[in-house]
This record gives sequence, structure tokens and C-alpha cells, in this order.
Amino acid sequence: MGDVLTKIESRKDGSVSRDAILEFEKTLKNVEGHIEGDTPHCPLEHSFSDGIYVRQISIPAGTLLTGKIHKHDHPNFLLKGEVIVVTEDGEETLIAPRAMMSKAGTKRALYAVTDLVWTTIHHNPTNTQDLGELEKIVIAPSYKDYDRFIKLESGTFRQLKKKLIKTLSL
Repeated sequence: MGDVLTKIESRKDGSVSRDAILEFEKTLKNVEGHIEGDTPHCPLEHSFSDGIYVRQISIPAGTLLTGKIHKHDHPNFLLKGEVIVVTEDGEETLIAPRAMMSKAGTKRALYAVTDLVWTTIHHNPTNTQDLGELEKIVIAPSYKDYDRFIKLESGTFRQLKKKLIKTLSL
């Protein structure tokens, strides 16, 4: 089943286009019994601390899935298992225990070779425990939304936001 990931077309340098990952995700959604989101098959655990949101997912061996597009760089930890991962950077096999940084804008397609436990840690500036609100802070629904977010964050909007935060902190 892991060889399904090899059907994601890669470039000569081993990298993979966003479109190829999205096409793979579209194909997965058409497979009977595909998994999406928090399900009994891949349960999520959520933990909160001041300014921090921790999300842990358990993924059974043999599972194929795609992750979401995160707006910010963030640490994540493969605590258990072995997984084949495809991102825009190419294909990689990860074996627990493993700590790594995810770059903003990364979307993964993965195959769980064994049972996995994967934890991500995100900034939670409003200390919300509302998962819908957290999704708006942490996740971009599409690459188009991500690109728009980055454009806003890197321009005048970001400078104004920093000034406002500084002013409110006085």
C-alpha cells in the first residue's frame, strides 16, 4: 500500500509539486473508507497551555492520508512508528523517535508503515480551546489561502499588527 505514494509524480530533483500532492489527496477522497479529520480510526488528543496548542494523532499501520497546510513553522514529534512522507521537498522515511520542524506551507501525504503517534505544537495567541477558532489561526484551507496569508503577513499589515500589539502591551 505504501507504494501508492510512489504514484505522486516527482520532479527530476526529487521534489514534488503542490498540484501532485493535491491530486493525490483528491484520489484518496474517492477511495471507499478514506479517513479525514478526527475519527475513531485516527483519534486526536488536544492539550492546551498558556499560548500553546498541542495536537496528537494516533494513526494505525496501513493508513494513507494527507495533512493540512499550516500557516506557521512549528515543531512536531514522531513519538512512535515508521512512516513514509511525501512533501514538496520529496519523499522521506521517518522513524520514531524523531523531532523536526515543519515549515509553514507544508502539506504532507503519508503512509503509516507501522502504528504512529505524531504530535504537533502550535502557537495559540488567544488561548482559545475552540478547535474551529484554532483551525482559523493555524491552518490555511488551501494553498491559495496560504499564499494570501503570507502576502498579508509579510507586508504592511504585519508591521501595523506589530505596532498595535506593542501599543496594547504598554
